[in-house]
Amino acid sequence: MENRKDNVLRQLEAWNIPYQLYQHPPLHTAEQAIAYWKDIDAQHCKNLFFRNHKGNKHYLVVFDWKRQLPIHLIEKMLRQGKLTFASPERMMRYLGVEPGSVSPFGLLNDTENHVILFLESGLKDVREISFHPNDNRYTVVISRESFRRLLDLLGNPYVFLDIDSPELTDALPG
Repeated sequence: MENRKDNVLRQLEAWNIPYQLYQHPPLHTAEQAIAYWKDIDAQHCKNLFFRNHKGNKHYLVVFDWKRQLPIHLIEKMLRQGKLTFASPERMMRYLGVEPGSVSPFGLLNDTENHVILFLESGLKDVREISFHPNDNRYTVVISRESFRRLLDLLGNPYVFLDIDSPELTDALPG
């Protein structure tokens, strides 16, 4: 797992994206992590990786860790049938991560830009944002501007949406 974190940090450095790195015990859920986040002044997120019922579309949904995801509204918006959590094998195949380490940094491993990223619209306005760097023993914090730059450099389609009332006003990317 150390290489996963190191690969993320090397890529951030190559793209001149400044970051802060924090180490902690392995944390598999946002609820476990809050004790370690208390001194980190950043927006912390839940990151959920789904597949559609056919298994041919994959979605990474990122939202404020305190929120609940209204998955049925997102299913209606996507018109892809029932969404289910992607298996550990799919996580490894598309994001190069194990359960508990899912984050947008996993998109570094999605070289074919297969995964569509949905971000809670409130994340557009945060000052700094934190994610595991593909290893749940660490947290990386980057600025809002750096995060937007990272998203553009990754190349995966992404959409900001109001998760309480998800509607796509434009065509779904990808």
